Amino acid sequence: MNQSAGRRLVDVQSSSRRPGPVAVFNIGEVLAQLTGDYPSVTASKIRFYEEKGLITPQRTPAGYRQFRESDVERLRFVLALQRDHYLPLKVIREYLDAIDQGEAPSNLPPGVSIAPRMVSDDLAVELKGRPRRLNTEQLRAECGASAELLEAMVSFGLVEMRGGCFDDHALRVAKACTDLAAHGLEPRHLRPFQAAADREFGLVERAVAPLSSRRDSTSAARAAEAAREIAELCLSLHSALVQSKISSMETP
Repeated sequence: MNQSAGRRLVDVQSSSRRPGPVAVFNIGEVLAQLTGDYPSVTASKIRFYEEKGLITPQRTPAGYRQFRESDVERLRFVLALQRDHYLPLKVIREYLDAIDQGEAPSNLPPGVSIAPRMVSDDLAVELKGRPRRLNTEQLRAECGASAELLEAMVSFGLVEMRGGCFDDHALRVAKACTDLAAHGLEPRHLRPFQAAADREFGLVERAVAPLSSRRDSTSAARAAEAAREIAELCLSLHSALVQSKISSMETP
């Protein structure tokens, strides 16, 4: 998988039209394929993408989803563009529409690729799920922030070191802050987002408290999954409310 995500997606979709048996996967098997590269993907996120029309898995007579290889590659394409380039779903949908028409999108972000890690099976197992640990220079190199901008992010509590290093969450925040700074929104302007995140976390924490209070591993896993789903719903609500306000700007 050493070509662009768009071109590879076209190739997979073309091959899926050839005669012969087509492999199908349930949602759990899809998650097992994706979580190594995209640890934050959840069943609820996949269902959300289906709701938005980004994927269209088949259904069994009983209503269970059946994903083809092309569906999995579409998910990789969407997840890569969201994680690495923070593109809105509307833009990603436009790319997918072009691909569905047999075209390779010509305006993909530079370097977009979803190539797998070229490592041995043993090392892949060892690395799976392991959080990244970045020092200051590595974080700056990946998010494109100046030393002054990163210092401001830290001073306003937007990103923080844990155990002497930054993690993937800090990197995502730093990338978003760097992009917003290009629009004139400096870290000092973004403190309300941190306050809102703290409040939303409080809501999520209270919602999953009945599960969290149980001391068995199954309940803990269910609580974590429920927390992720509630968080995604909160983000969806937040986005819808902001988009509603923005749409009012277009009304004369």
